[in-house]
Amino acid sequence: MSDSVTSVPNYLPTPQQPLHSGFTAASTVADVIRGLDLTGQLALVTGGHAGLGLETVRALHSAGAQVIVPARDLARAAPALQELAGVELETLDLLDPTSIDALAARFLASGRPLHLLVLSAGIMANPLARDARGYESQLATNHLGHFQLVERLWPALVQAHGARVVALSSRGHRISPVLFDDPNFERRPYDPWVAYGQSKTANVLFALGVDKRGQAAGIRAFSVHPGSIAGTGLSKYVTPEQLRQMGAVDDAGNPILDPARGLKTVEQGASTSVWCATSPQLAGLGGVYCEDNDIATVYLPDSNPNSSAAPRAMTGVMPYAVDEAAADRLWTLSEQLTGLAYLS
Repeated sequence: MSDSVTSVPNYLPTPQQPLHSGFTAASTVADVIRGLDLTGQLALVTGGHAGLGLETVRALHSAGAQVIVPARDLARAAPALQELAGVELETLDLLDPTSIDALAARFLASGRPLHLLVLSAGIMANPLARDARGYESQLATNHLGHFQLVERLWPALVQAHGARVVALSSRGHRISPVLFDDPNFERRPYDPWVAYGQSKTANVLFALGVDKRGQAAGIRAFSVHPGSIAGTGLSKYVTPEQLRQMGAVDDAGNPILDPARGLKTVEQGASTSVWCATSPQLAGLGGVYCEDNDIATVYLPDSNPNSSAAPRAMTGVMPYAVDEAAADRLWTLSEQLTGLAYLS
């Protein structure tokens, strides 16, 4: 593949400055998709058969896009999508490099451009597990599998002449930067939340890396914090007590809804992904972390201990997650771990 970092020597990342989009934390997918016509556009949404991914598929489908949903368990995915006429089901296991390559090969053989790629599949805070290569499962699923998928589908993204890639990250990226010296917990004790935080930081850095390498070909990329949404299946390894301590559910186990604090419905949680994938407001922009249907600010803790900024302390992106040098370092590491080196 001929695309390379050196093909865009004048690349400048989009500043992490809000656009004042007019949408809010309470906006839903219906709000951000209203009035848009995606007829003739092809979208692929990993994790599109459940939770936020399914709501994203519904929104894109409602606006006229042709949507492909790859899933590891087709029998489980099919019933969730049966009411969405024309949605294509494909096989994909993000922990299996052979499966990723096979899906990409089938897609490229179809000769179709790929306009929208939403990387919504993920796992969170699970016990230590490794893929066949020995890589820690959260990094492997949430980042490396998607890294390989994007690399393999790159020609189809280029063919779209204006593609967007959206990587679902999380406020959990605040837990940990990428630990480049031991990303797979081979020499340090495994902590499921640190592993999750590292993988979510990787999602933010990956979007910056994709945007840098794709801008010259019209490919722009974004990372997203959707909010905290109960009932998506992502929290299957989190105990009820932990969910209560996190403020996600009340004492009876019912979800607490407060969009201003990031506690959202699925329709609200998926809205920022859909906004990043489709909004004309983001034309010509990319490489940014978004939340609440806008570009987020960089989180810089106030050095004044008496500051009244506490209510906004959980918004914004950590500086280490939007560091271009770290993004390049992650790209190199990802190429080494996957054995791919097409875009650098």
